[in-house]
Amino acid sequence: MTDTHLVVQAPSLSADTVEQLAALACAEGVQHLSTTAARLLHVSRQATDEAAVRAECEKRGVDYAYVPAGVRLSDCKVLAMDMDSTLINIECIDEIAAAAGLKAQVAAITEAAMRGEITDFAESLTRRVALLRGVPVQALEQVYRDKLRLNPGADRLLASAQAAGIRTLLVSGGFTFFTERLRERLGLDETHANTLEVENGVLTGRVLGGILDAQGKADRLRAFAAAHGAAPEQIIAIGDGANDLKMLALAGYSVAYRAKPVVRSQARYALNVAGLDGILNWFD
Repeated sequence: MTDTHLVVQAPSLSADTVEQLAALACAEGVQHLSTTAARLLHVSRQATDEAAVRAECEKRGVDYAYVPAGVRLSDCKVLAMDMDSTLINIECIDEIAAAAGLKAQVAAITEAAMRGEITDFAESLTRRVALLRGVPVQALEQVYRDKLRLNPGADRLLASAQAAGIRTLLVSGGFTFFTERLRERLGLDETHANTLEVENGVLTGRVLGGILDAQGKADRLRAFAAAHGAAPEQIIAIGDGANDLKMLALAGYSVAYRAKPVVRSQARYALNVAGLDGILNWFD
């Protein structure tokens, strides 16, 4: 039987909350990791009412994760991430559209696709990119400079993963204009995304080559994991939208970050209030 810990995290994690959750989880002890995280030791998933633990965490605004005891971060080999609204704080295509006064139209399609209401991602991206025809390429640089920020904890997560020898992959249904800059900035091992066609300094409203969709993301991760000898239990994959589900299904540590309900319901782990570096607390 696998020895299991329950890691709980929240921006304001009170002693009362930790005590209540430890009792519900039948934990043998508590290890305080920081003011925002605690590891409840050797919980019994057989004896625990997991629905009660989940309900209490949701009521108190706490992220929780049942994790195998004794696993170190360095036991993992691959960290794969989506870009828009996962690694970074924006949907790049929406911000490009904002520069053309088209954000509302484009964002509506983006939201529907992320919720899984538009199941053909290639169709949704084609429709959105078409609306960008005539937008000057300088608008992309402005988005990168003025709007794009890393999500909380991203720097620490990546630095810790890289220090542990983990290979990093950024795979996005967004655009190479942004993934390439992030690859250089963050020292990522590999990035994949879609390429916007540009003519005479403006966007044509088309994507060059095939569109990187949900299956494409999964294929890139599968190849990357094989190249680095990573079994599923050695893969951490993080995403927020329906387009990430096939990629997440390949990872032992599938993480829904500030995600849509359809993603939270299928991922093994979720970060709803903790930063991306909350993942580090899952490992001994």
